[in-house]
Amino acid sequence: MTKPLAPRLGTLLLGAALGCLCALTPLPAHADVRLKDLVSVEGVRGNDLIGYGLVVGLDGTGDTLRNSPYTEEALASLLQRLGVNVQDETFRPDNVAAVLVTGVLPPFAREGSEIDITVSSIGDAEDLTGGTLVMTPLTAANGDVYAVAQGPVLISGFQAEGDGGSITQGTPTVGTIPGGARVEREVPFSFGNLPGVDLALDNPDFTTAARIEDVLNESLGAGTAELRDAGTVYLHFAEGRNPARIMSEIERLTLKPDTPARVVIDQRSGTIVLGSEVRVSAVAIAQGKLSIAIAENPVAAQPAPFGQGQTAVLPRTDIAVDQGTPGSVAMLEEAVTLSDLVSGLNSLGVTPRGIIDILKSMKAAGALHAELVLQ
Repeated sequence: MTKPLAPRLGTLLLGAALGCLCALTPLPAHADVRLKDLVSVEGVRGNDLIGYGLVVGLDGTGDTLRNSPYTEEALASLLQRLGVNVQDETFRPDNVAAVLVTGVLPPFAREGSEIDITVSSIGDAEDLTGGTLVMTPLTAANGDVYAVAQGPVLISGFQAEGDGGSITQGTPTVGTIPGGARVEREVPFSFGNLPGVDLALDNPDFTTAARIEDVLNESLGAGTAELRDAGTVYLHFAEGRNPARIMSEIERLTLKPDTPARVVIDQRSGTIVLGSEVRVSAVAIAQGKLSIAIAENPVAAQPAPFGQGQTAVLPRTDIAVDQGTPGSVAMLEEAVTLSDLVSGLNSLGVTPRGIIDILKSMKAAGALHAELVLQ
């Protein structure tokens, strides 16, 4: 039968735990957004740092030095720098683990600033809980040292085991140290001497870029901003004005970004997100149910008493086909909105997995006018 569609407003958020599509009622689809949340500034970015270090003080869960000789070499080198001669000595500590330390040097970081770091085991250590990272220099891609890390490692995961089994929650071989690295060298960058900067859009779009140009020219004066492409708007700094002050002013400007019609499907969790710009052409959607059950019931055939012959097993297969109740059909009018699509799919009573198949089929039929992103 044909079911009518009741218009509703909202954005679609479908989870695998939900039994149907849910039409929510969030903020307007095109709410004003701050400029600082739409663009990034050329040259204002972080720099990746990396270093090799040792975590000590583990409770017998460190590297097996026989399998991780680099840990033994690093530990011997560290002790020698501290004035302890370990040459020709045999030591096999199990409370030390070799780790890689990573972090990001944020823009405009100054000497003495503290940054967060991540510590990851590279040997066969079982757990870094309770360990302390000893002084580790962190270098950038050019090989220069920009920070030094040290401190107790925080672990979110754990591992426990007994005679009959074990359990691991999270990743106990990866930890963090908030504020665990101190900046020792600054990245030279003179922002105040720039004649202008490129504003790079996080999501390139010609319409949004044009709106940014209009807002900047209206606020700072005609000719201040120049649209170069879908992802870049060039901003000229007025002579005699502080560039940092100009950036602080334009960051608070708001505009309505334009978003493409897009449907994102996570096939693993069954999550579907539809943008408010999704449109559907006239289409009929039907959901049918077909189940086939096959059961093997072999029968043993016995020969007659005192007769000649042998026992034989005869195959017997039972096949049952159930087409269920007749499928429902929902008719979608021409150029219906997202709310109509939500109501139409809800009217069929399909499962989240079934809805994913329906959306794929609608896209293949040319009735779904949106970019389909599968994850």
